[in-house]
Amino acid sequence: MTRPLTAAQRRLIEAADPGTGRLKGTEAQLTALVKRGLAFRHPRPPHDHFLTPAGHRAREAQTQAEAETSEPNEPQAPASTGGVFAARAGGEPVPPAAEGPARTREVRSAWQGMLELRRMTNPDASTDRPCAWERTHLVQAAALALEAAGHRPAGAAEGEDGYRVRETPQPDAVAVHAPDAPTLRACVETLEASGWQAGEYTEPRTRRRYVLASPRRV
Repeated sequence: MTRPLTAAQRRLIEAADPGTGRLKGTEAQLTALVKRGLAFRHPRPPHDHFLTPAGHRAREAQTQAEAETSEPNEPQAPASTGGVFAARAGGEPVPPAAEGPARTREVRSAWQGMLELRRMTNPDASTDRPCAWERTHLVQAAALALEAAGHRPAGAAEGEDGYRVRETPQPDAVAVHAPDAPTLRACVETLEASGWQAGEYTEPRTRRRYVLASPRRV
């Protein structure tokens, strides 16, 4: 279970620059957010800290919770447990309450945060290819690109069709499985448009087709 954010961490996230996500705080506070995946340290001087896509989502959830508690005649919502966004790789159980328009907004916000992260960390400020964070979180990054484009992840129950993103023995690539050829082809097109190199391959043992994708570097 994700540990709740401390009051100091919530204040730090809330005070981040609304445009860039730049954070200000003590070295210990910023390091704690980095360890939780909510912030990253810029590799170039002055090595400022910025919110990751998960950090942006945590701030949005925090703001929404505060807005709900301020509504008159409404019961107060429980304190935020972090609000960390998780891309769906397919096959994980999903509570019914997490579906629908609210999820669509979450995914859209996370993808915008990812593009901002690319702009801030790629040396040429490019947003058309993956950044360092995506290269170290391959499954989450590829799954976010697919879900943000409207693809449906597979459900947890047997027979629930949709994409599934999985790790591979290759350190810089993920495998994407889909229920049929048109869906597989659509996943390739989405990943390529999102800055990934993607191609279709055949598993030798099962003869099933799948996509092998890796972040494009140039």
